[in-house]
Amino acid sequence: MKIVIACDSFKGSLGSGEIGEAAKRGVHSVFPEAEVKIVAIADGGEGTVNAIVKQRGGEFRYCEVEGPLGDKVIAKYGISDHLAVIEMAEASGLTLIPSSLRDPLKTSSYGTGQIIMDAIRQGCREFMIGIGGSATNDGGIGMLQALGFRFIDEKGEEIGRGGKELAGIARIDDSGVAEELRDSRFTVACDVDNPLLGERGASRVFGPQKGADEKSVEILEEGFCHFSEIVRKYAGKDYSEESGAGAAGGMGFAFRAFLDASLKSGVELLLDGIKFDSLVEGADLVITGEGCLDRQTLSGKAPLGVLNRAEKAGVPVVAIGGMIRDEDLNDLEKSGFTAIFPIVNGPVSLSEAMNPVNAKRNVERTVKEIVKLWYI
Repeated sequence: MKIVIACDSFKGSLGSGEIGEAAKRGVHSVFPEAEVKIVAIADGGEGTVNAIVKQRGGEFRYCEVEGPLGDKVIAKYGISDHLAVIEMAEASGLTLIPSSLRDPLKTSSYGTGQIIMDAIRQGCREFMIGIGGSATNDGGIGMLQALGFRFIDEKGEEIGRGGKELAGIARIDDSGVAEELRDSRFTVACDVDNPLLGERGASRVFGPQKGADEKSVEILEEGFCHFSEIVRKYAGKDYSEESGAGAAGGMGFAFRAFLDASLKSGVELLLDGIKFDSLVEGADLVITGEGCLDRQTLSGKAPLGVLNRAEKAGVPVVAIGGMIRDEDLNDLEKSGFTAIFPIVNGPVSLSEAMNPVNAKRNVERTVKEIVKLWYI
């Protein structure tokens, strides 16, 4: 008997690995000899580096880089063989800045580029990068500056940092880009389909979330319109309307236009990275889940990705959740899950439900009952 446990974290309560261990205890309380594979998963954002390094083997590396406002931060990323796994938020994340200082006219993605360069110096030539949680709206120029690209203004001088600089770019100089970068391959976790410009673009949709007021949004939009035209002439192609170009304040645009990256669903990127298809081969059952199972689960979150991969392998999938929204249960059932279980067994306060001790106990008990029912 082989059972795969592949749950995303229950945010604010349990990590993916903790859920897996509790579920494993539940399985072994019924079938002590069962083979249980615990797979740490995430959706391309927080937890992606930990999940891939844990599953594939490898190491964590720490480097000092520029934060979004130029201050020094210590960023963590993972290396497995020649693959670097990077979360943009480690260097250029919104949580690195107090809310009172958030201003995408000033914030820069430079630190993300510094992580990439550090990984290149370690011999990495393949990159998986999650771009969620960014504090920036600079079109990726900060990252590109750290990689050796130079953005020159009308006076022949190199521009500074931040989204406010986009409108001043007159030409692009890539003569200083390392050959190693040109030999590298990039895959980017991108779960939004926003273009770079317009009402659904980076500035108008995501700018306010990062501290931009109405005036700043218009400055950023004008800057992007100008920058996209400069890039069109440089690259010979217009990338501004591509799905995901507006992600992370235009980082999707920068990765596509300058680094020929492929943009993929975050959970698909992670499942590829941990070689999930091989892990699920020969399994009798997969148990997945997340803190709240609702309609959003079906919009590309980790449990749906697990379901889709397991279905292709012909393996049934049961979902567990800290909470299940009744109004969304019908949609969840239609999606293909064999069964869906809440881990709480009665009315309980949110604080009690999220208490890690209680949550572990509830996961263990729920999985124990699932396995007993499954093999009646």
